[in-house]
Amino acid sequence: MVDRIADIWGTRTPYARDAPWPVRVDQVLAEGLADADVDRWVQSACVLCSNGCAVDIAVKDDAMVGVRGRAVDAVNHGRLGPKGLFASWQGVAHRDRLTVPLIRRDGELVETDWNTAMEAIVARSRQLLETKGPLSHGFYTSGQMFLEEYYALGILGKAGIGTPHMDGNTRLCTATAAAAMKETFGADGQPGSYEDIDACDAIFLYGHNMAETQTVLWARVLDRIAGPDRPAVVCVDPRRTEVARHADVHLAVKPGTNLALMHGLIREVIHQGWIDEDWIAAHTLRFEDLAPQVEPWTPEAVARECGVDADDVRAAARIFGTSDRVLSTVLQGFYQSSQATASSCQVNNLHLLRGLLGRPGCGVLQMNGQPTAQNNRECGADGDLPGFRNWENPDHVRELAELWDVDPITIPHWAPPTHAAQIFRYAEQGSIGLLWISATNPAVSMPQLPRIRDILASEDLFLVVQDLYLTETAAYADVVLPAAGWGEKTGTFTNVNRTVHLSEQAVNPPGQARSDLDIFLDYSRRMDFRTRSGAPLLDWAGPEDGFDAWRACSRGRPCDYSGLSYDRLRGGSGIPWPATEDRPHGTVRLYDDAAFPSDPDYCETYGHDLATGATVGPQAYRAMGPAGRALFKTAPYQGAHEGPDDAYPLRFSTGRTAYHFHTRTKTARSPQLNAAAPDVWVELSADDAAALGLAEGDVARVESRRGWLTAPVRVADVRPGTVFAPFHYGYWDEPDPRVDDPGQRHRAANELTLTEWDPVSKQPVFKVCAVRVTKVADGQGPAPAPTTTASRPARPGHVPATVGGAAADVRETIEPATTEARS
Repeated sequence: MVDRIADIWGTRTPYARDAPWPVRVDQVLAEGLADADVDRWVQSACVLCSNGCAVDIAVKDDAMVGVRGRAVDAVNHGRLGPKGLFASWQGVAHRDRLTVPLIRRDGELVETDWNTAMEAIVARSRQLLETKGPLSHGFYTSGQMFLEEYYALGILGKAGIGTPHMDGNTRLCTATAAAAMKETFGADGQPGSYEDIDACDAIFLYGHNMAETQTVLWARVLDRIAGPDRPAVVCVDPRRTEVARHADVHLAVKPGTNLALMHGLIREVIHQGWIDEDWIAAHTLRFEDLAPQVEPWTPEAVARECGVDADDVRAAARIFGTSDRVLSTVLQGFYQSSQATASSCQVNNLHLLRGLLGRPGCGVLQMNGQPTAQNNRECGADGDLPGFRNWENPDHVRELAELWDVDPITIPHWAPPTHAAQIFRYAEQGSIGLLWISATNPAVSMPQLPRIRDILASEDLFLVVQDLYLTETAAYADVVLPAAGWGEKTGTFTNVNRTVHLSEQAVNPPGQARSDLDIFLDYSRRMDFRTRSGAPLLDWAGPEDGFDAWRACSRGRPCDYSGLSYDRLRGGSGIPWPATEDRPHGTVRLYDDAAFPSDPDYCETYGHDLATGATVGPQAYRAMGPAGRALFKTAPYQGAHEGPDDAYPLRFSTGRTAYHFHTRTKTARSPQLNAAAPDVWVELSADDAAALGLAEGDVARVESRRGWLTAPVRVADVRPGTVFAPFHYGYWDEPDPRVDDPGQRHRAANELTLTEWDPVSKQPVFKVCAVRVTKVADGQGPAPAPTTTASRPARPGHVPATVGGAAADVRETIEPATTEARS
């Protein structure tokens, strides 16, 4: 048995380049149970990070009692991370679950029945549509629901109501991934595959703490590192993460300076002649625009601006420029920082310069932060048009109108889709009168929380919240709808590398809880939304009808699902799209023919100015003649929105820990995970802590111009001048989740963050703002931060090690090295 709290990534199974990743099946059952006690195993996939690991759910007496990894699956080859092992089932099967609808009466939420709750929503919805029109409605969802549910919501919002005010919390974590791929390649969709880890000579991780955000994927990297032909590793991160500890080059940049670093890497690759001029000429456009922009960024200039060593910049560029096969991954350190889309596009540019796309070991993974974020983007629940269609292309709008049998004018396409921050602004101004929030918790996850709480509490806003638990956000709602969770409903979802999994219902939801799909279908029926021919707009009987409808919508588009079905997804591995009748086994990596979806009649976007966010427009885009070629794009470096000054001399950055997901609504209800990281902490470098008179465990107040938090200090390996805090901790397990009492302890990192966003992706800037730190009290022991991850103490041995004990033991079964690849 292995303690998978103390050992997050589990037992090593080393393997060589181009060899199959060995199978290791991870399994955990409720205490006292053995395999023989399990009544049945039900196929699913984990929804507690974006990796999308295939899993079987153990069921006994109609309850979920454990999980095991699926050995046959190409994504995880049987492995599971700590969140999947412990919170996937424990985080759903919990006594705190919502089991009946709630409605606000005389200022209090009280229990009611479904008909009363839904009729209250329908009455307000109809009243607003009659008096204000469709722009009175806003929908804010997540990266946690299933494809079929997103597509139903996309149809409801766009063809039923006709509102452009639809987005998800994917805007907070993965919007830049989509934007960067659209700008470079013409459409969303990851070019690379997890299988590129098996074949690469070098892996670059840009602002991506893979060791904690995708633990199973990092286990795959660790197994390559432990093998006979170790790939080089380059890490860009201001903290000494587990990734940085294994890196050949660690570029610990100042938060907010990513674009300067990327310009320096590109300049060095160009100046050293490590580019493929023939490939560039044949398959790209606008290289002549790139070179002048990066020219000022010598290694010395990068060193001055970013706070790194010039020789390290040269070394990183050399690894990229001289390795035959390079895989790049990107995540929140780039996405949630200044000039997010411009910085992420430079990763694409590096691969274009060398033609490192479309073959084993050569790829880009503009990572997602959530398990079903890809479906939110594909299906249009984030505001985009379904099927990666272009809202500026009238032919694409007509395609959808014909598919849905509605008038094209109903589908919002007269302006860009409304992003999350703007939706909340409209609610603040009063133009949005009904806001429907599904499976997300903006009262903890949005920036500048004092403002968000005021918006949610507004008497003029009718707030509907659909969730598993009474979250901080649900505490403000006018109607709360109890939703079915993972394992309690059937549907599909797609992970980062486009792999589609089927998740089967294993048990019934508690009480009167209903699936998100059933709730949306019920709303559509009660609103009597109809097509032009008079048929119900959504006449699906269940999720499989929704999947079949989505197959038709995606046919011929970059995210083509037309060759998939529930039956094809049962029993074996997940399948990466595009999957068509001609390619029923899917497509491992895109662009093996160097043909990009940039044709003006096919592309998902005509692009933007990366500095201002202004749209290029169809006329100018057509004039470029992209014709299936990728585009080099960048912007002048501008620096962070808010930098240190005399009053607020430090940089504040937020992030994740391996033991929690989002706002802890599931993971904190797993005893093993909650014990590993029970409360918030802040990280300071040893130098900064000493200068401020702070020691390990002392309580500090971290304050920005917008708010503050108090937390124990972890003296850690973070770059001097930077303060880090995990963003997971809110108030649902405090006496008052609405934080009405000004004297109540603040522990949410987003009390401090600022309402600024990238001009193209509209993703908020969580990674840098100016703060000051003061001591509040002496410590009563070490900070509650784990010692197993990036938050480990700078002085090992002075803090008790994080362990899980017998309750966290996991069985690992390693198959012989001769096992064939599972893909």
